[in-house]
Amino acid sequence: MSGETLFKVTYGMYIVGSRSGDRLNGLIINTANQVTSSPPRVSVTISRNNLTHDYIMESKVFSISVLRKDTPLKFIGTWGFRSGRDIDKFQGTNYRIGGTGAPIVLDNAIGYMDLKLVNHMEVETHTIFIGEIVGSEMISDGEPLTYTYYRDIKGGHSSKLAPTYDGWADKPKGPASKDLSKYICQRCGYVYDPIAGDPGSDIGPNTPFSELPATWVCPLCRAGKDEFRLAN
Repeated sequence: MSGETLFKVTYGMYIVGSRSGDRLNGLIINTANQVTSSPPRVSVTISRNNLTHDYIMESKVFSISVLRKDTPLKFIGTWGFRSGRDIDKFQGTNYRIGGTGAPIVLDNAIGYMDLKLVNHMEVETHTIFIGEIVGSEMISDGEPLTYTYYRDIKGGHSSKLAPTYDGWADKPKGPASKDLSKYICQRCGYVYDPIAGDPGSDIGPNTPFSELPATWVCPLCRAGKDEFRLAN
């Protein structure tokens, strides 16, 4: 199957939030879709290995925050590549509790939807949740972040639990010179491209991987340099 063809299907990028009692969690997805307009229903697809999946199954509520185009990679790294089993993603985050009780992330969002679960369907490794919108709000007029822009312009990658992940996006595209080779994080799939550097960590363009400081970590999952391998 051609992963390249699948990447021609357009996606947005969103944060889905839910709760289990007093515990809050959320994650980034790129698989939210309108199902019907009357009643207004939206589906999200989430891996059964994700903590947020369990929270939605338990609480029957969730939120969807629409991310803006200039969302920082570090923010995406926290919500997309780190687990709520290890950290409290909502600590230091601007959010509110919706009418359903679901937590709604406001940081880097241009709008949100508050939903109650009305149906779900298991599809092997993932579950499709269908929610009915009980509240929504536009926060700003900003342009939404698309998965294509995130991948091709910002240099981002999918979590290996994402429905769209098949490894194709992590393969280097085009030749690389000997001293400007790309390196891939074995933990999350992030590719360090020396030509672009890592502006979020004050690493300038054309900085070879070998010249990165020993304290440098993956901007997405915080893995150290020893967890990177030469991209083939």
